[in-house]
Amino acid sequence: MALEAIRRKVPLGDAGALARIAGRCRISFRRGRDRGNRVFLNRRDVTRAIRSPRVSETASRVATVPGVRRALLSRQRAMGRSGGLVAEGRDAGTVVFPRADLKLFLTATLAERARRRHAELRAAGHRVSLREVLRQAAARDRRDRGRAVAPLRAARGAIRVDNTRLKARQVLAILMAYVRGAKKRDAGFR
Repeated sequence: MALEAIRRKVPLGDAGALARIAGRCRISFRRGRDRGNRVFLNRRDVTRAIRSPRVSETASRVATVPGVRRALLSRQRAMGRSGGLVAEGRDAGTVVFPRADLKLFLTATLAERARRRHAELRAAGHRVSLREVLRQAAARDRRDRGRAVAPLRAARGAIRVDNTRLKARQVLAILMAYVRGAKKRDAGFR
């Protein structure tokens, strides 16, 4: 929604216009050639565009608009109805899928998250300072934790995984161990 708001030059203070955009946009996901997921907005591949610094910053602001959240919530839940979905987001376990079979809450220090994001942005060709990325991350955290609708917090029953000092493959191994454990528990009840 942030990308579409930017493209249409919609003021971020115009909650009605943002909600209308959210209600009209078509969002879909497809497996890419690299086996990764691709994100489509109105049939256009926006996978890379939504990861830009400007869109990331705007997304946090658009996410505070109740009408946008309502429009997207029903779509997110519809995607998860058939099961087998892995969802990520700052309110995935608390609001979108509060009855999920497994909830994992990943944490890392602000400094480490900013360092990772800075490296990701640099690798994608964006010129941005680590100081600016750190400032933006801190502001987004404050905004997301303090918003009235779906604030950032760990879901009840979520397993916390602090990945500050872990490499991506180590985090994946830990998360997959929890997934396998959840599958074993579920198999025993069927």
